[in-house]
This record gives sequence, C-alpha cells and structure tokens, in this order.
Amino acid sequence: VAEAEGVHPGGVHLEMTGQNVTECIGGAQAVTEDDLSNRYHTHCDPRLNADQALELAFLVAERLKAGRVAQSAAA
Repeated sequence: VAEAEGVHPGGVHLEMTGQNVTECIGGAQAVTEDDLSNRYHTHCDPRLNADQALELAFLVAERLKAGRVAQSAAA
C-alpha cells in the first residue's frame, strides 16, 4: 500500500512470541482461520509465532533491499 501511494513507512511494529501459537494466519506453516482456535492464547493483540516472525523479517529485508537497488539504479 505504501509503495503504491509513493510513501515510505517509518517503521514496522508487530507482536510476536517464541511460543508455537496460532494467532495469525499465513506463513510457511500455512495457518488458516480454522487453525486459529488451536493455540490462540493472547488476551490482547494477536501475535506472530517464531516461524512467522522470522519469515516476515526476511520478506521485509528483501523488500527494503529491492527499494535501495531501485533507488541506486534511478540515480
């Protein structure tokens, strides 16, 4: 969304835990909406499990790198 609007996010804040929770869908484990109730332990914000958090960190890093490469090419 930010890229489409031509803006750059100032940061990313996500909740995560090292526990094997199923509070957010997606990721390599392919957590679905049907899986959410299996290990949904939070009483507040849903958290990414460790695998989801690590996967997302790599995706964000790849996206940031691609942006830097594109800026360098345009300069």
